[in-house]
Amino acid sequence: MKYFSYSLAVLALPAAAAATPFADLAAIDRAVADFTGAAPGQPGGAMQAVDRRLRLADCPAPLALAWNGTRRDAVVVRCPEGAAWHIYVPVRGAASGASPVIAVARGEGVTIAIEGEGFAVSQPGEALEPGAVGDWIRVRTVKDGSPKGEPMRAKVQRPGLVSLPLP
Repeated sequence: MKYFSYSLAVLALPAAAAATPFADLAAIDRAVADFTGAAPGQPGGAMQAVDRRLRLADCPAPLALAWNGTRRDAVVVRCPEGAAWHIYVPVRGAASGASPVIAVARGEGVTIAIEGEGFAVSQPGEALEPGAVGDWIRVRTVKDGSPKGEPMRAKVQRPGLVSLPLP
């Protein structure tokens, strides 16, 4: 009789393990909060909790967290082993009381610099939306003072200058 109950317990173990093949999303939220020092929704923390619809494979190793870029506007959460997935968690800017300084205003004339490996070309353009340094905004070229061409996205480098880096 003991043998029978033991074999049922052994058969139940794989079923229990198969019931949780996905990563614990609440644990990812806690890891991001520990990394940023702020809870989701708070200044400096994740904008919101990780989407509960995600079905990420369970990670056998500790999660690796790092800032995405120099602006620290997102945290990259990686599973370094097994499924080897990664997600980007947007972070709410710290409450400094100041809004970002707009470097380019909507309708303002800008220089559009197109940069690639070993070359740079520039032409006059118009900003179709405002943006701070580092923001991606829509712009279009102008010729003889009138708009020309399709809108494109460019990165604000400084007041009056946007760029389109080519790979």
